[in-house]
Amino acid sequence: MIERRDPGPDFAWPRHQAAEALAALAVHLHWQSAGRALETTPPATPGDAGAPLDGWLARAAAGLGLEAEAVEASYAGRESALLGGGPALLGLPAGGVLALVGRSGRRLRILTPGGRVLRIAVEPVADLWASTCESSVTGTVDGLLDSSGAQGRRRRRARRVLLAERLAGVRLGNLHLLRLPPGSSFPRQMRRAGLDRALAGFVGTYLMGYLLLLGAWWALGVGVLSGHLVPDALVAWGLLLLGGIPFRVAGVWAMARLAVGFGALLKRRLLVGSLELSSEEVRGQGAGRFLSRVLECEDLEALTRNGGFLALAGGIELALSGTALGFGAGGPMHGGLLALWCLLCLVLGGRLLHLRYAWTVSRLRLTHDLIDGLVGHRTRLAQEDRERWHDGEDRLLAPYHEASRRFDRVKAWLVSAVPRGWLVLGLVGLLPGFLAAGSSRGRLALSVVATLTAYRGFGKLAEGLSHLAGAWIAWREAGTLFHAARRTEIAPAALSALGPRPGATGALLEAVDLSFCHPARDHAVLDRCQLCVEPGARVLIEGSSGSGKSTLAALLAGLAAPRSGLILVDGLDRNSLGPEAWRRQVALAPQFHENHVFTETLAFNLLLGRPWPPSAADLAEAREVCQELGLGDLLVRMPSGLQQIVGESGWQLSHGERSRLYMARALLQGAPTVILDESFAALDPENLDQALDCALRRVPTLLVIAHP
Repeated sequence: MIERRDPGPDFAWPRHQAAEALAALAVHLHWQSAGRALETTPPATPGDAGAPLDGWLARAAAGLGLEAEAVEASYAGRESALLGGGPALLGLPAGGVLALVGRSGRRLRILTPGGRVLRIAVEPVADLWASTCESSVTGTVDGLLDSSGAQGRRRRRARRVLLAERLAGVRLGNLHLLRLPPGSSFPRQMRRAGLDRALAGFVGTYLMGYLLLLGAWWALGVGVLSGHLVPDALVAWGLLLLGGIPFRVAGVWAMARLAVGFGALLKRRLLVGSLELSSEEVRGQGAGRFLSRVLECEDLEALTRNGGFLALAGGIELALSGTALGFGAGGPMHGGLLALWCLLCLVLGGRLLHLRYAWTVSRLRLTHDLIDGLVGHRTRLAQEDRERWHDGEDRLLAPYHEASRRFDRVKAWLVSAVPRGWLVLGLVGLLPGFLAAGSSRGRLALSVVATLTAYRGFGKLAEGLSHLAGAWIAWREAGTLFHAARRTEIAPAALSALGPRPGATGALLEAVDLSFCHPARDHAVLDRCQLCVEPGARVLIEGSSGSGKSTLAALLAGLAAPRSGLILVDGLDRNSLGPEAWRRQVALAPQFHENHVFTETLAFNLLLGRPWPPSAADLAEAREVCQELGLGDLLVRMPSGLQQIVGESGWQLSHGERSRLYMARALLQGAPTVILDESFAALDPENLDQALDCALRRVPTLLVIAHP
């Protein structure tokens, strides 16, 4: 580490080496091996020296298996943004690129082209970042300072205050935060978040605190067994207890940091996994199944955290207690008794896990049946005899009651009987030491203290095993979401960095021998399907319900993978282009029941396919598309226009208004090919003509799916 106070000429990468800066930063952070980073390094940065890196950098980072997020900072908050922004790439106004590794106090750690890491004060880097916007008001500010006669340090302070006042509303961009994607290795994400150090800190501080506690009560026990308490024993007892307080405080801090960091990573991973579930996996599952999955996801983090800490703490106490018992008055035999009792505790923990799983299955069956019954309550009232309304609940309640009884009995044994049973067994194991003549008081005191602390350790271990059993059950439900996060596809760096290929010829969209079969079904809904859509074509796809129209649309848009066959856009398949580049070529407005209006602003729902926050041009285009689709009256009625909150808990949209919102969302993605899946079914003839005219004018190549 080389320390520098001011940035020198060698601290930034030239703009044409931004790709090398990104790869070097990934290698330095151990996110990529040097060979892998070299293979996937994207082409040199396109654009002018001062142009934003947004589009190129997002694709280049994806090629290296990373995520890049463009962020903005106010002029006043630029230093805070830099200090909290590492690892990141910062595009400088002069054309260079700064590779931020992290921070060290008020200094930035910067990776240079030579492979060194410099520590540079944040102030000059922040001033360099804001140099372009400062240049527009520097003359006025310097003129005021000249007229005031301020010099030296007072002049510099006054200049900073005046610049901050003049540029308060200015936003600085070209800062790109780098991070591992949520679907990457979870242990690696934990190491990157520093949770491995937090775990080591928790274990170390807890171990030291426990040793001091053991020593304190040993010193007091020696005095008690000797028949009189000398002042030295009391002083040693008090000092050892006081010495353990800092370790306990540090352990609690490490535990809190570990709990918060682990919870944040786990929830982020589960959220991304839920978004990666395919429509086929979601379709056909009842509302009760979704509710139970949400509840289990909420329980997973809390149960894993609490159970892990309790089991770890109990295990540490039992391990140290067993060692102390081996050196105590009872000898190795006493330590062996503790080991056998630990084995009994683990056996009961396994039995508890089995019974808790059976109880959870019964409970979820009740939950699913209850929720599904509530959803179809009106139909049930109309079609089912009153005397039979509760037959299903009674059949499910009986096994639930039996599973609850068995589970509660074993849990009571584990949580209550195991610790108390050890206390009796451990004290019995001390009898030979008390009865033997000439037994050392120190060894007797050590055995007593170790027996009592092992009792507390068994209580923690038993409670921790109970929580971990619940976490394992929750994992069986939430693990699907955890593993689904790995499905996030990474675009090949070379092709994704190139963007659209302007010189492409031939068919714009082509399907060759396309076949697809839904899960758990025997027959194929599509069998060797052929399709060739030329640039500028207008295609109407008709067919009866269940004939595979929507399946074909999902395959063409990349939302599903075919069982066999090939889909090409400008001669490249989806694996070659990558998911992001494919979505830029083909946009889909799915059927009404597969689309969603989120409880956010209308602008948010319209511009889901564009960078956020939106620019003024994006908002203007969204308003224009709404006008063309006949949603102008809706915008007039909304008090806040495009910024009006919509969705289930906000502004209520009609069926036809939602349908046109979905169309506008697809049109605003700017893809050369747009597929509208039964988007006109909810529209009257007048609105249909208006919406179709808008789509024909705005979309180069249009595919419309409709019933005959």
